[in-house]
Amino acid sequence: MKNLIVAFCLICFYSAFNASYAQESPIYDRAEDQLTNTDTIPDFRSKTNKLKLTGVIYESDGVTPAKDVILFIEQPDEDGDFDLRKTGDQRYVFHRSWVKTDEDGRYTFYTFIPGNDRRYNQMQQIFPIIKEVSKEEVQLESLLFDDDPMLTKRCRKRLAKKGNTKRILTTKKEDGILVAKKDIVLSDDAESTK
Repeated sequence: MKNLIVAFCLICFYSAFNASYAQESPIYDRAEDQLTNTDTIPDFRSKTNKLKLTGVIYESDGVTPAKDVILFIEQPDEDGDFDLRKTGDQRYVFHRSWVKTDEDGRYTFYTFIPGNDRRYNQMQQIFPIIKEVSKEEVQLESLLFDDDPMLTKRCRKRLAKKGNTKRILTTKKEDGILVAKKDIVLSDDAESTK
């Protein structure tokens, strides 16, 4: 009986471990030829704090616009919870979106300000992944919000010490919607932001 329990535990562990590695990156969930430089996240119209996240992705020289770069984002809902969905064997975050930069390197997402998950002291965050042509995708640092009450002076000092203040988005109201501009500069080994 003891051997049976051990075998069952090993099978469960192996299945769970393999399932997590078998999932592909969410960036491949949409056909590349269907992507444009503008997209809207699910539930955008029903959200209170609507956000237009826009910017330009530049080549490593910081001047040349990067054409045909895929930018994927996912985020929690307004309560700070990830709305997880399932299609077949695939689990995914419902509040997600993809764009592909145009010839000017421009992109725009219509989304919303995510909430804080106070249970885990999580700040308001958007999680981006970038995919250049003929390169592996790269997970960028999460984007934070300047007016987030959980982004304390202490947090800001830590971010400044590490040189990570560029990931903080400042929003301003334009035509009834919050707008945040975020430019990204690509590099050969890692991403940096303007």
